[in-house]
Amino acid sequence: MRTVFLLTLLVLLTACQSSGSGRYSQKHDSPPRFINGDVKTINAVPKYEPYREYNARPYTVLGKRYYPLKTGKGYQAEGVASWYGQKFHGHLTSNGETYNMFAMSAAHKTLPLPSYVRVTNLDNGKQAIVRVNDRGPFHDNRIIDLSYAAATKLDYHNSGVARVKLEVIHVDENNQVTVGNTPTVSWEEYAGIVPATSAEEDNTEARPVSRQTTESTASGDLFIQVAAISDAARAASISDVLSALYQVPAAAPLIDNIYKLRLGPLNSEHQAQALLDELKRNGYPGAYKLAL
Repeated sequence: MRTVFLLTLLVLLTACQSSGSGRYSQKHDSPPRFINGDVKTINAVPKYEPYREYNARPYTVLGKRYYPLKTGKGYQAEGVASWYGQKFHGHLTSNGETYNMFAMSAAHKTLPLPSYVRVTNLDNGKQAIVRVNDRGPFHDNRIIDLSYAAATKLDYHNSGVARVKLEVIHVDENNQVTVGNTPTVSWEEYAGIVPATSAEEDNTEARPVSRQTTESTASGDLFIQVAAISDAARAASISDVLSALYQVPAAAPLIDNIYKLRLGPLNSEHQAQALLDELKRNGYPGAYKLAL
């Protein structure tokens, strides 16, 4: 009976399924009352996490029965996304964690918890990778509730909803990765850290920047150029993965018909050197520092 009671309590404590509970200080949801600096929108880093068994049981909300999926592998869908913010900030999620509207997280009605999802805003092409740790949104016309930070990254935090595509990034115990319904690959292939097997990536221009050169341009922003890639989709994919993996911004500007994959701007020469050393160890021997 105690187990049943605790399971029921966890469902009732779901952050975004209640519309008027007295446990919330706000009647209606809202953006943050205060933001200290810029909202951090670095993607969640997909990794293997066992599903929480107590989140796999059917449950009922507002008279409707929901049946969680046994696995998120192969899942993808399109629909309308909403977001949730200040009202639920600091309250428990269905996963028993604390909801943080500034984290890259989300709520879904039936995906196993936790799951990692790549969300694409179909109106502007922007993407975010979130960790699903909550249940909701309980509206028939919405398929996912993103945190305020994730909605900001997808640029719909001012409009409230957006048309999106969801693709689960499933990582198994052997670090095999499946994105949506695409073929399964190794983590190294997914992250783009295996050596290139074609002319798609070209690092022939990669020449390390000497300390003297870097210091002489210290007034500019410091980056690490990782690779030069001809395929836009591959450049975007690797850019997203490396940004999440190393927790730094990334960009891939198109220069002379080649996408120059860069990490940065970085805070210091020390940070740049440490990141460069890590990249070289992880399969990018041609990476080099670049001051712009």
